[in-house]
Amino acid sequence: MFKEFKEFAVKGNVIDLAIGVIIGGAFGKIVSSLVNDVIMPVVGGLIGNIDFSNFFISLDGNNYSTLQQAKDAGAATLNYGLFLNTVIEFLIISFSLFLVIRQINRFKRKEEPVPVTTKKCEYCFSEIPIKATRCPHCTSVLEEK
Repeated sequence: MFKEFKEFAVKGNVIDLAIGVIIGGAFGKIVSSLVNDVIMPVVGGLIGNIDFSNFFISLDGNNYSTLQQAKDAGAATLNYGLFLNTVIEFLIISFSLFLVIRQINRFKRKEEPVPVTTKKCEYCFSEIPIKATRCPHCTSVLEEK
């Protein structure tokens, strides 16, 4: 069983997947920082110095000025500002992946159709060269088409 696991783990696809997960995690952190540290402060500044991470509803009925105060008080909160940040992160990541995949598809060569070089014998159904006039398998004389 260990030998089979070793063969599975060393296959190229598993290693490629592991590298993809690691790079994806790092990319996610970069996008999170971009959203939280660059985009949302600019959007909040344009709207009127609003910090979206502090948009929440306290479920215990009390009013708290910041999310941290509500957490320190042990209040249950509905954090729709943090959810908004996460949605924006998702949109940026998915758009970035779209651009990468679009570019990869652009670089892929369009496959040219392979010319037909064989046909089936109408008597024995064997594959034979397209220019053959007699089947090498059953020796039938083939009609010209």
